[in-house]
Amino acid sequence: MRSRGPDRGEIAARLAAAGCVAPTEEADELVAAAGADETTLLRLVERREAGEPLAWVTGSTRFLGHPVVVRPGVYVPRWQTEALAERAIELLPPDGAAADLCTGSGAIAVALRHARPAARVVATELDPGACRCAVENGVEVYCGDLAGRLPPELRGRLDVVVAVVPYVPTDAIAYLPTDARDHEPPLALDGGPDGTAVLRRAVAAASEWLRPKGTLLLELGGDQDRLLAESLATAGFGASRCHHDDEGDLRGLEATLG
Repeated sequence: MRSRGPDRGEIAARLAAAGCVAPTEEADELVAAAGADETTLLRLVERREAGEPLAWVTGSTRFLGHPVVVRPGVYVPRWQTEALAERAIELLPPDGAAADLCTGSGAIAVALRHARPAARVVATELDPGACRCAVENGVEVYCGDLAGRLPPELRGRLDVVVAVVPYVPTDAIAYLPTDARDHEPPLALDGGPDGTAVLRRAVAAASEWLRPKGTLLLELGGDQDRLLAESLATAGFGASRCHHDDEGDLRGLEATLG
């Protein structure tokens, strides 16, 4: 007689015991990813119990309602970033041009492309594995550091530059959730001593590629808006405003060139 595999309730209990914060929802995703194969399901559950990010285990996630392939080793897009992507969509003209720096799996570029199909949406990514993942998601991605490999015809013509660069202060990485701290690539997380090392370079890079009055959108936190004030002014950015979440925490910064 064939043994019965675990049901959703049993899987959810195992995931809860492993410290997953949404075990019932994750159990549903694992069951769906495994199909009817009990052996596959057990393997997926074990991977998640070991702390692998759920998106790596299932092979995908959703971002602003769009499915996004996420391969093991690639930074997992966060739902907290959706507000930044929504603002980028608002700012991008229907026939405009935008760049998503440090695109990872390409989630923001995917959302921009769906919302503005006639616009030119390009992306960059330093990690070759993430570049391949972005290509799987249909993103026009250029493998290189920040804006260095963008098509030259876009210099000074971009309406929007959005960047979710590494911005976690080095000493704070130890306090991240287990799946991020122990599994996701440090390249995608570590922003240096105060978290602004790559943010500062992104500011300088964006100033060369945006059109006058174009907009830079950065994801950041803590007091990094204050730490970036001088870099923004030096790069020629004028008006800026911060974006906060429902709890009042800093989540993003919007700055206009010129």
